Amino acid sequence: MTLALPADDRTALIARHKAAIDGSLKTRIVTIAIVAGLLGLFLYGLTTLEVSLWKILHGLGNLGTFVALMLPPDPGSFGRALLFVKALFETIAIAFLGTILAAIFAFPLGFIAAKNVVANRAVHFLARRSLDTVRGVDALIWALIWVNVVGLGPFAGMLAIMTSDLGAFGKLYSEAIESADRKPVEGVTSLGGSKLHEIRFGLIPQVLPVIASQVLYYIESNTRSSTIIGIVGAGGIGLYLAETIRTLEWQQVSFLILLILAAVTAIDFLSSKLRFAIIGQRAV
Repeated sequence: MTLALPADDRTALIARHKAAIDGSLKTRIVTIAIVAGLLGLFLYGLTTLEVSLWKILHGLGNLGTFVALMLPPDPGSFGRALLFVKALFETIAIAFLGTILAAIFAFPLGFIAAKNVVANRAVHFLARRSLDTVRGVDALIWALIWVNVVGLGPFAGMLAIMTSDLGAFGKLYSEAIESADRKPVEGVTSLGGSKLHEIRFGLIPQVLPVIASQVLYYIESNTRSSTIIGIVGAGGIGLYLAETIRTLEWQQVSFLILLILAAVTAIDFLSSKLRFAIIGQRAV
């Protein structure tokens, strides 16, 4: 049931908050400028990238040809199928180990980058900008860097995933820590707890389920990313995917794609079960 205000009270309320209701001229100008800028960027992208509906429609025929060439999926031989499956598990290992190491190394960095843990502005600024710098470089670029540092193979792929996720996890952890409820921390402080006690008993129990959920999601996501970085020589099934595309073995390409989809689906199913188990709920 809604209670209506008397006309005089309603008029007084509107007059008192007129600036907030109408909005200031500065706010309107900024909003219009942002919308105009985004629209201009969109139009610039359309012209610069030579977006053409005709090219898309014409390309659908080529897409149909590729799909026809990919059917039925065929690895070529039983031995080659085993080789592809081994490469798939190598890709999963790259994603899993790289993600876990990034999660471990980013854990203390997340606390350093959180304002409610480290109040020093200089330390907080340097921590955040360092994480942004690492996060701003794509995993594919990190793969190219590590391939030149440690050579070709899955070790370079694992290091690329670890480095790329280090910045992302550090940012996500710090944001989760900053949004944590202060009451448990204040309770630990009122009992004479130190700063370490506040973190251990006040913050970590709150953010740990969030962190675990994020790590599980990134393991699934990095399984796909590991496929891409394998194309540049960082090991895994991506190496064979690039090879079969280059040699026009389209039936083998479709077999590899099906393997990747099956792996991602299985990992997604398992991670969802684990995630709901960690946060104390049951998946429907």
